[in-house]
Amino acid sequence: MSTEDESTRSAEVSPEFAAADTAAQFVEINGNRLAVEVLGPEDAPVLIAHHGAPGLGSRAEPLASFGRLADTYRVVVFDARGSGESEGNGPYSHEQWAADIDGLREWIGAEQIIMAGGSYGGFMAMEYATHYPDRVRALVLRDTSPDNSHEEKARANALASARVRVDREKLDRIFQGRVRDDDDLRDCWREILPLYDYDYDPAKVEQRVQATPYRYQAHNYAFSVNIPQYDLKAVLPSVTAPTLITVGRTDWITPVACSTTIAELVPGSRLVIFEKSGHSPQIEEADAWTKTVREFLAEVCPVPPTANPAR
Repeated sequence: MSTEDESTRSAEVSPEFAAADTAAQFVEINGNRLAVEVLGPEDAPVLIAHHGAPGLGSRAEPLASFGRLADTYRVVVFDARGSGESEGNGPYSHEQWAADIDGLREWIGAEQIIMAGGSYGGFMAMEYATHYPDRVRALVLRDTSPDNSHEEKARANALASARVRVDREKLDRIFQGRVRDDDDLRDCWREILPLYDYDYDPAKVEQRVQATPYRYQAHNYAFSVNIPQYDLKAVLPSVTAPTLITVGRTDWITPVACSTTIAELVPGSRLVIFEKSGHSPQIEEADAWTKTVREFLAEVCPVPPTANPAR
């Protein structure tokens, strides 16, 4: 692990995008029922974590990583509209997804939250921080990008990979949001999944393929409509919340350069690079990543004496 700027539950590699295996409560937010799980002390600071990969991701990803902090923080994870077990009423715009985050903040009864997210969830964490700046106490990002420039880098990395030979047509379909149905999304997902991890294990890749909840409509909208318009570089200098940025050294889809740009734009932010991780340092270097996040939050968002972490 290396650090730049101001910075300084062990886990087997598991499916980052797997469906959650615990029961959710269903909460109506902005006319759409969301699958939500809440962990941790009721009087602790609230952390809302957004999963990545619309139409492929689910609350299982942030539950596995940020759920480790539920001994100290009130952790809220959920399936975004159109993903996982949540309803799929549109629209699937960044504005709507950010409004849903704020609806969850109101529902949980928090004036301010720690906002967290990885990959596409990082897009949404930054969207929320720039749309609702007064509501954010701290911002935690993982393997994400400030704009859509990562797509060109990712496509080049995929086609140059010595690990597997990627089908260009399937790569283009998933990146351009042109998959035909859930089965086609599964096939395209299987094509690029070998690129994600620091260490490649074909058996674990197939486990992820089988565990992923496929919702092609949300995926297509995100990649054909949202990402072509996505660019937060002009507004990131206005972020005032303390910000931690983490990234794996060999991340192929949102490379280190993307996180470096975020760190250069967000005043006083901290960038931490995990040297033996791909797109998932929260899994591949779980202990170090969790320690980094805990220490950052303890500094910028200390738990009040009234909170009882033992509960």
